[in-house]
Amino acid sequence: MKDILFKYKSIIIAFSVIIICLIITNYITYSKLTMSRLKPNIQEEVDTLEVIAFDTVAVDSTMDKIPTIVLVIDDFGYRNDSVSDGFLELSVPITCAIIPGHSQSQKFAQKAFAAGKEVIIHMPMESSLNTPGEDEYKIKSGMTSEEIEWRIREVLKEIPEAIGMNNHQGSKATTSGKVMSVLGSVLKANNKFFIDSRTTSKTVAEETMRSIGVPTIRRHVFLDNDDLENKILERMEEVARLAQKQGVAVAIGHAKPNTLKVIKDILPRLLADGYQFEFASNVVK
Repeated sequence: MKDILFKYKSIIIAFSVIIICLIITNYITYSKLTMSRLKPNIQEEVDTLEVIAFDTVAVDSTMDKIPTIVLVIDDFGYRNDSVSDGFLELSVPITCAIIPGHSQSQKFAQKAFAAGKEVIIHMPMESSLNTPGEDEYKIKSGMTSEEIEWRIREVLKEIPEAIGMNNHQGSKATTSGKVMSVLGSVLKANNKFFIDSRTTSKTVAEETMRSIGVPTIRRHVFLDNDDLENKILERMEEVARLAQKQGVAVAIGHAKPNTLKVIKDILPRLLADGYQFEFASNVVK
């Protein structure tokens, strides 16, 4: 009789353990599903905004590499003042992206080159939002190959200091394989590199450049969509985390006072923590 009771108890205990395990498994699965619904949909953000806060698609890296940060500062050319000079006075390499056709574009390109900074062209490209400005320079999806080539060659002549290019806006133009192929062909013929600013998730710029043989890399973080200092600081810390994880992280900011201030404030800490800064030309491939 005792043996029978013992067997029954053993069976009951075994079933109880199985039931408890099933309950725990179901709870974990439900929790994961719930959390995935609560996370923001970055894909939708990319498609609806001209610029997004960050894009964490990793570059090839190994864990033994020194974490490297590339600072690309856009929109030089509008101004030539203490703010623009402040970026040139930074103790680390920065890549200055200059919009062609503005009053200070050529002068600032010369000044940045003389200061030992890297100069690239911040090429105006067609946006899906129909934004105005730089119409005589803007690359549009409806242009012929000849028109696109002519505009790019003229810009390269206007800013001879430039050794590469990234896109200004371009959420429509960078989705066109034709436009990016023509652009890539001109850049390759002139030994220039390209940074895909990734103003849309539908961009084909990076893959097109690679297929043509143009050295390229993508932007990982936008620093200052939100111009508040604490928000820019958050983005800089995101850059540092990505550099630690990926080996290299490319951040794009703009020639703005708060962006300059945050970068100046955080630089000593990042350098002390072992991060290194490089020109974009040293990380494209």
